[in-house]
Amino acid sequence: MITVLAVHFSVAVLAPFLFRLWGRNAFYALAAVPAGSFAWLMFQHAPIYAGPGAVTETFEWIPSLHLELAFRMGALAWVMSLLVLGVGSLVLVYCARYFKRKDQDLGAFGAQLLAFAGAMFGLVTADDLLLLFIFWELTTILSYLLIGFARTRLAARRSALQALMVTTAGGLAMLVGLIMLGYSAGTYRVSAILEQAPALAGGATAPTVSAAVVLILVGAITKSALVPFHFWLPGAMAAPTPVSAYLHAAAMVKAGIYLVARLAPGFSDTAYWQPAVLGLGLSTMLVGGYRALRQTDIKLILAYGTVSQLGFLTMVVGLGTPDAALAGLAMLLAHGLFKATLFLVVGIIDHQSGTRDVRKLSGVFRSSRALGIVAAIGAASMAGVPLLGGFVAKESVLEAFVHHAGDAHSGAWDVVVLVGLVVGSILTFAYSVRFMWGAFAAKPGVEPIPFKAIRPSFLAAPAVLSLLTVAYGLWPAPVDAWIQPYAALFASKAPDAGTPAEQAGHLALWHGLTPALGLTAVTFALGLAMYVGRNAVARAQTLLPAWVDGDRAYQLTIGALDDAAVWLTGRTQRGSLYFYLAVILSVAFVLPLAAILLGGNPLPQGIYLVDPNSPLQLVAGAGIVIGALAAVRANKRFLAVLMVSVTGYGIALVFALQGAPDLALTQMLVETIILVAFVLAMRSLPPELRDRTGGKYRVLRVIIGLGFGVTMVFAAIFAMGARTAIPVSLQFPQLAYEGGGGLNVVNVTLVDIRAWDTFGEISVLALAATGVASLIFVRGRGDRLQASASVAEGTVGRYHGVDPGSRDGAALAISRKFAAAARDPWIVAGRTLAPERRSIIFEVVTRLIFHSMIIFSLYLLLAGHNLPGGGFAGGLTAGLALTIRYLAGGRFELREAAPLSAGALLGIGLALAAVSAVMPLLLGGQVFQSAIIQVWLPVFGDIKFVTSTIFDIGVYVVVVGLVLDVLRSLGAEIDEHLEERSLAAGQELDEAREAGQDQPEQDQEPDRVPAETTAKGHA
Repeated sequence: MITVLAVHFSVAVLAPFLFRLWGRNAFYALAAVPAGSFAWLMFQHAPIYAGPGAVTETFEWIPSLHLELAFRMGALAWVMSLLVLGVGSLVLVYCARYFKRKDQDLGAFGAQLLAFAGAMFGLVTADDLLLLFIFWELTTILSYLLIGFARTRLAARRSALQALMVTTAGGLAMLVGLIMLGYSAGTYRVSAILEQAPALAGGATAPTVSAAVVLILVGAITKSALVPFHFWLPGAMAAPTPVSAYLHAAAMVKAGIYLVARLAPGFSDTAYWQPAVLGLGLSTMLVGGYRALRQTDIKLILAYGTVSQLGFLTMVVGLGTPDAALAGLAMLLAHGLFKATLFLVVGIIDHQSGTRDVRKLSGVFRSSRALGIVAAIGAASMAGVPLLGGFVAKESVLEAFVHHAGDAHSGAWDVVVLVGLVVGSILTFAYSVRFMWGAFAAKPGVEPIPFKAIRPSFLAAPAVLSLLTVAYGLWPAPVDAWIQPYAALFASKAPDAGTPAEQAGHLALWHGLTPALGLTAVTFALGLAMYVGRNAVARAQTLLPAWVDGDRAYQLTIGALDDAAVWLTGRTQRGSLYFYLAVILSVAFVLPLAAILLGGNPLPQGIYLVDPNSPLQLVAGAGIVIGALAAVRANKRFLAVLMVSVTGYGIALVFALQGAPDLALTQMLVETIILVAFVLAMRSLPPELRDRTGGKYRVLRVIIGLGFGVTMVFAAIFAMGARTAIPVSLQFPQLAYEGGGGLNVVNVTLVDIRAWDTFGEISVLALAATGVASLIFVRGRGDRLQASASVAEGTVGRYHGVDPGSRDGAALAISRKFAAAARDPWIVAGRTLAPERRSIIFEVVTRLIFHSMIIFSLYLLLAGHNLPGGGFAGGLTAGLALTIRYLAGGRFELREAAPLSAGALLGIGLALAAVSAVMPLLLGGQVFQSAIIQVWLPVFGDIKFVTSTIFDIGVYVVVVGLVLDVLRSLGAEIDEHLEERSLAAGQELDEAREAGQDQPEQDQEPDRVPAETTAKGHA
């Protein structure tokens, strides 16, 4: 099962490349994946049905947290997999002729559809509640992408978002229920929970379990589009027809049905199960059937018919009796076959005629009898006509409900449910006939619609499904054998005590003259009467008052939430930084202060202000305080940032004095990088800080600031004194040396002991870099800087406002002659920066220290396992080297120094870290498990290599990519903007000079160009 999932997702990743090679024919290659999985599924029949009853696979993920990938395939999962894989492969084959050669984004569409098949297979085979939820949400996200495939259509985007909102909301409620259920049972294994279900539902945990089951049912109800959440499914018909045929007929909407069927053997007797399942199921069946009769779009007829059938299926699989369990799975298979057939037929009609409107379609059957026959088989099966799979399944459903209503323990409600079921079946027959009439009949007064000839390859998928429907009806014995083991799970609920579930019922084409057959005859008669009197029925529907519209209720709810959000945002997001900081800091010190005061705990013993063994701490502390006060009082941005950096360097000194060289080194490098980033960004900001220390709330700000600082100090003191257990960090030195193979506890902790935390941190770094880039760049990310240009050509660094005949102009002309070098120098500032913006001393220093800094960064990276350093420190050092080179040579020099894009470096770093995490799994280990490799080399002697170094290299590359992204975002991109402004100002001066004016009015100093408008402004 894990292999099937891996193949599905791996080929999905490769799908875009396959479509570039083969075009739409790549769908055939994608179809081979679920088809091969279907063949594998056939080989699992014997182990499941002739063996222990289930095939299990377990893969330990994080044993210490009891997290594992647990899969189990029993009879229910096997039957569901038949639909998921079989129909999935046929739909992918159908896509190869449904889409046109010129259609765009087919690679993404094919990848998403194949990945959806894999996610659905994972959902039905997952034996862990949390794993089931992961696949559940994967299907939600993929369905959102597939429904919104036509991104330029407003209806598609709206429908996709609506489906996402509804199903995600239900999924979140379901997650709470799954956690409650797993906590109550003491395990998250679904099979283990079902084994102890009677004890859970009848013991002390009964209230909690009942509430958990209700929350889980909320997820199933939203996913399977039951009332009142039924409206999203018809809206999702904006998706391409293959999506409707697969997701909304055979796969996704069946996820809720599957979940009900999975839990029914253990929890169908809980307090709220029957009212929710039978009440909402019956309501959905009637509402869907009623709305289907009002539609003029044949696809919407099927959509509302699907809503009705989903309610029908929910009632059956949730009834909780052996007969109903057998009938429910039989109906689930039959529905998947005939509804997928009909949706694919609709796609062909729309593709060949250009419309789905019943008022325009006429004479289609005469144009394509083969298509009409295929559709007639599907519609007849949906209506429950004999000799077809739908008839066999529906007869078993009626038989189950007749037995249930006639049971000695039944009541009036069970009779009502049976009557409602018959009414719903009448509506089903009526809209089935309406579909055939609307799609294929020759309508009086309507011209036959032009209809293109259908290729056999286009008709193959629905034809195969219709043949399977016929085979199912004529020979239901195999399906009966597939389902009986699932029905056996309800043995304790058999009608008569001691009667095994296998004998409670069976599928057959003919059961004799039974009450169920009589109800079927009534259904046919009244359904046919509704079709014959369709005009009268339509007039009656127009006379009835409009029912509550679920879609309108959804829109009103979303609108009310939007209004509330606007109101709340307007009162909290006021655009005032002072207000935001006041709220954050007030909450951050009021709550801890209240906890300290109400706790009544005394101060811990042994508190001292300065470590007597390190008096230099007092100097460092004084520097930090002075820097903080100076930052508050500064009225210039650069001075304020510089003083903040002083506090950071002071903290680095404290770390060094306390014997933490790794922290001191990292803190110093981080402060330096932050200082550079701030200085680069401030070039686009006014230099002065206005109203920095004034304002009427000055006293309040002082109180909040002092209160926050003092509270945090005492909170730290009380927290240190409140410790009662032995700190786990005391074991880190031993763990670092014996388990991590290193002497540097800090670095080994980052890359080995707590590698998960570090992986999360570098992921956040990559996201932060992407966020910064998205705020700065408009046309792409800026990864591709333009090629270097020569100052001599006048394309870069043009210094406007200087008279060519003046002394300065002559000096500038001579400098430009020297700037045009015959060959590319190592630092290209001579070709890319105007002479007046160059610093020869800085360039010489850069030439001297750049390579040394790169070598030193590599030393920090490789030596960090045993000595101060590591990937963070090494990456920051390399980033500083790139920063110095950028400051010396400008943005073109940065392009020469780092030909790889920042995005590529971030991706490579994360990939290396991920590979170091996954590789141990392939070798039988655990995630992020390290191995110590010791070898002897002739020249180097004994060499010890720890595999966590690979993870550290990934950290190194991510940090370099982050710095490069900052330099290109806050440096190179702003440089380009400033150059454009400078050129514009120069052109304006030239035009003014040519017009005989001295200069424009806004510029009164012709011999001075502001620093903001020069090609490169160094801090």
